[in-house]
Amino acid sequence: MQIPINNSVNISQAFAARVSDTPDAPAYTQFRDGVWVDYTWRETAREVARWQQAMKAEGLKPGDRVSVCMRNRIEWVFFDQAASGLGLITVPLYFGDRPDSMSWCMNDAGVRLLVMETDDIWPELKGDVKTLERVVTLTARGHKDKHIVALDDWLPEAAGEPEQSDVPGTELATIVYTSGTTGRPKGVMLSHHNILSNADAGLSVVTITNSDRFVSFLPLSHMFERTVGYYVGVLTGAHTVYARGITELAEDIHMHKPTILVCVPRIFERIYAKMQAGLPPGSLKTKLFNAAVNVGWRRFRGEASILDKLVWPILNLLVAKKLHRRLGGRIRIVLVGAAALSPDLARVFVGLGLPILQGYGLTETSPIATVQKLDDNDPASVGFALPGSEVKIADDGEILIRGPLVMLGYWHQEKATRAVIDEDGWFHSGDIGEFRNGKLYITGRAKEIIVMSNGEKLPPGDVEQAILMDTNFEQVMVVGEGRPQLSMLAVSQLDDDQELVNRANVRLADFPGWVSIHHVKRISEPWSVENGFMTPTLKLKRSKILERWADEIQAMYKRPSLSRD
Repeated sequence: MQIPINNSVNISQAFAARVSDTPDAPAYTQFRDGVWVDYTWRETAREVARWQQAMKAEGLKPGDRVSVCMRNRIEWVFFDQAASGLGLITVPLYFGDRPDSMSWCMNDAGVRLLVMETDDIWPELKGDVKTLERVVTLTARGHKDKHIVALDDWLPEAAGEPEQSDVPGTELATIVYTSGTTGRPKGVMLSHHNILSNADAGLSVVTITNSDRFVSFLPLSHMFERTVGYYVGVLTGAHTVYARGITELAEDIHMHKPTILVCVPRIFERIYAKMQAGLPPGSLKTKLFNAAVNVGWRRFRGEASILDKLVWPILNLLVAKKLHRRLGGRIRIVLVGAAALSPDLARVFVGLGLPILQGYGLTETSPIATVQKLDDNDPASVGFALPGSEVKIADDGEILIRGPLVMLGYWHQEKATRAVIDEDGWFHSGDIGEFRNGKLYITGRAKEIIVMSNGEKLPPGDVEQAILMDTNFEQVMVVGEGRPQLSMLAVSQLDDDQELVNRANVRLADFPGWVSIHHVKRISEPWSVENGFMTPTLKLKRSKILERWADEIQAMYKRPSLSRD
């Protein structure tokens, strides 16, 4: 049974209802000490109770902020549910974030307790977070620092039933810090009802039940995975398997045979790159692959010819089913969010029969604002507004969102809150879009538009995604603000600038003629979270990159164009 939601239900109450409804059903599976270990909902609740006793021993009180910095694992659930049941506010930290960013977020939120997977970065955090009173790690024992303790020493041996908070669903549940593409991250305040109503509304469009299984690998520190891959499981009783990591992801998916995958486009980019590596140009294998994609795409669009219908069973057997077997063979729905799936990738994977549903939203919208439907799915769109919420287009093209999914505001930033939520309750997304037949199409981002000296305007993300379809490019950033031509910074193993420009422009053949790359500056070190040029959600920090390579960009534009157009 799906747990019913209203604005008085909080996260701990939803969890308690799930435990009561299906206590002995499989809830979570995790790789531990060399073997896969299963947890029922009852066993999960018992561990939550242990964590609550340890938290209470720290003197934490309702409303206090507590942080978690771990990769996806069942301890993340123990922590979050324990905190929720005690009325504490969860402040998740991205596992791969820089120590200075973590410190800033914890200081801003006034965090009293931090639970970390390892103590590797503790020396860099120590002394920077002024409000921290206790640090718990999953591994370190016998630590000399009095503030830090190992989890096994912190937890009591046993506890009774977990406590439930009696706070209404409209109260603050979590503070989630935005990526901070410009300036310092802002703490997005989400209530219990923000999150649970969002998950509930999504389930009215996409059916998920207790017979479904997730393999979780996107960071739980971000709301896409947290709402869709975690709280949806609580509401429905679905079984979640925590992947060991990206390196073992393909093996874990093949082994555990999920029915639901929660993905970002980057996963499909990696799968596509591996596919292409095994398809020699001009070979029979490549021709069969291309034929399967083309015929499958026409079948999806209802445009299949009689010949298509005759050859599809063979192409399906030789090509498409191999992809499905790699993904465990039971995939029922693939939910894609956080960024747009490029049309080329969508065509490939939809053509090969993957039931891909894209959605759109932001941390500030808990995060789902729209989602596609299996029976009315245009892969170029991001679907329909969720039931109970409103999405409209402002006069200037900006996407506006209103409803129970919209955040309470930014933590201690009233001015920033008023800048994005107007007097009528509409959240101003900063994204540009349009509706066609009730479906939302994203056409750009207001704050990431390149305005060229000739007056042409371009959202760079679309161009970058197209270029990245060529697997010789690892990373790309298009530049051209105030310039007569577009150029790019690129991370690539190829060292021939002319070839890089030509390869890029081959991928841009379907764009307007003026969308052409004329110069390239090769970057030797990839942009990453660690070196400060990407956000924890793997978005480029454009302004920082432009600042760092300003001289190189200036010099690049002084050289002759490499474009053959």
